[in-house]
Amino acid sequence: MTEIITSSQNSFVKKLRELNDRKIRNTQRKLLAEGPKLVAEALKEGLTPFEALIEEGHVSLLADIVHDLSEKGAEVKACSAQVLKSIGETRTPQGIAVSFSMPTPFDLKKEPALIAALDGVQDPGNVGGIWRTADAAGFGAVLFSDGCADPMSPKVIRSAMGSAFRLPALCSTDFVQNLITLRDSGFRIIVSALDGEDFFTAMPEKNGKCVLVIGSEGHGIRPSVRECATDVLRLPMQGGAESLNANVAAGIMLYSLSFGLHRR
Repeated sequence: MTEIITSSQNSFVKKLRELNDRKIRNTQRKLLAEGPKLVAEALKEGLTPFEALIEEGHVSLLADIVHDLSEKGAEVKACSAQVLKSIGETRTPQGIAVSFSMPTPFDLKKEPALIAALDGVQDPGNVGGIWRTADAAGFGAVLFSDGCADPMSPKVIRSAMGSAFRLPALCSTDFVQNLITLRDSGFRIIVSALDGEDFFTAMPEKNGKCVLVIGSEGHGIRPSVRECATDVLRLPMQGGAESLNANVAAGIMLYSLSFGLHRR
């Protein structure tokens, strides 16, 4: 890496910057990972690296990652701090940005026992946070409706951390039909709604298969999705708050279902 890229208009830089655009990501089947931790996680999970930019002051610090990227066939180049900053939306880039192949989408036919489903959750931080929590709680997959924030966007990838590469996901083109198919194959479809039954008293029995559906921050679950439900549940509010942030509410229910239904 003798050449140091100093222009944000360099064609190599543009390749990475273009991955902030959803259409280009989907067409190329690539995502953008920023920072050594995310890059290391993507490599660990077997994603294929393509282009990598390293800030010139970080080349020696990231020598092991640079070696792994090169070994995997990535084209690695150094750049100025300003060029790296022009690629992503983070105010303080962490020295590296890499394009990777997207993870293989989740195959609905595999039917893991626990599935998290997001219906129109639009905040990237919530989408990534729920994805990460589902991974930590031992869920087998995440299903996204087409109204959700793009799961492969840099903001979601950062929020989900390595879970976006590790826990399989599917961006559904027919979310309602997917839920119906799962229900017909024996899954309980648990929908979170403020007018539902008490979550902790109506939670399913142990060892059951279930899908937990989390609705959008502003509008909740769509009526068509609610019609698929076998259970409509709510978290009881002991204090004065009327509701919880989608990420927080999902975390409580994800862990409760995982440990209640399948804890060894």
